Amino acid sequence: MPLLAEPDLIVNNDGSVYHICMKPEDLADTVIVVGDPQRVHEISDHFTGIDHRASNREFISHTGYHKGKRITALSTGIGTDNCDIVMHELDALANFDLKTRVQKTVHRSLTIIRIGTSGSIQADVPVNSFGLSTHAVGLDNLLHFYKGAPGIFDQEMMAAFAAHASWPQDLSKPYFIKGSERLIELFRPHTVAGITATAPGFYGPQGRFLRLQLTDPEMIHKLQSFRHKGHRIMNFEMETSALYGLGALMGHEMVTICTLIANRATGEYNPDHKKVVLELIELVLNQITR
Repeated sequence: MPLLAEPDLIVNNDGSVYHICMKPEDLADTVIVVGDPQRVHEISDHFTGIDHRASNREFISHTGYHKGKRITALSTGIGTDNCDIVMHELDALANFDLKTRVQKTVHRSLTIIRIGTSGSIQADVPVNSFGLSTHAVGLDNLLHFYKGAPGIFDQEMMAAFAAHASWPQDLSKPYFIKGSERLIELFRPHTVAGITATAPGFYGPQGRFLRLQLTDPEMIHKLQSFRHKGHRIMNFEMETSALYGLGALMGHEMVTICTLIANRATGEYNPDHKKVVLELIELVLNQITR
């Protein structure tokens, strides 16, 4: 196995990885990732004991126990670029010897669950539902930087969307990736399932405009009206395509579940959504420790 150069795998003086400031012994096999750093505390409030805490920029991590199961809660911040950092550093913790900078011969697969907030684009999906991402459609460009990514894309679904959408050529080519079947089935009875559109921004890339006009004003309609073998695009958010894509390439199991705090089709929004997010945290913790 080749030795990684120091600028490629940066290790802090205390032996932790550069951004998330965790050491290999700090990482549990089950990881709950959240965008909002405050949400890490809301998860670890359920732990009976915490043996690791770290904080650096938007990356906060707590590792502890819930019903005897060791779990890491980690904030990613917003966006696929942040998820690129988090996924690589989690994989480095799991699958590299940080002292020798050499990949381990035995692969360690992580179970990674994203808890987030999101907005539905389908009128019949109620606000405050829990949205389960069976697939992600990446409107970002991240996965196109990695060799091997086409092999994990759902090429049939991509072709169907390309035929349906007349996607502008100056935007990134949308790519479709499936989440972990095992984790999807674990949470399916408690959720509304659908495809999640991952956007590289909150405003224009999700069809919002304040003063700046949109390149493609029909984008949301194209997403709403897409159907393929019983699948439809359910919601917008900003992380899942990176998590699903990098997870598949690295050999980790991924799933995203979001509280749907708004409905773009009906114009509804729940400004007091914290209670529903806390309910989702409890649901996820109970399902993974049952």
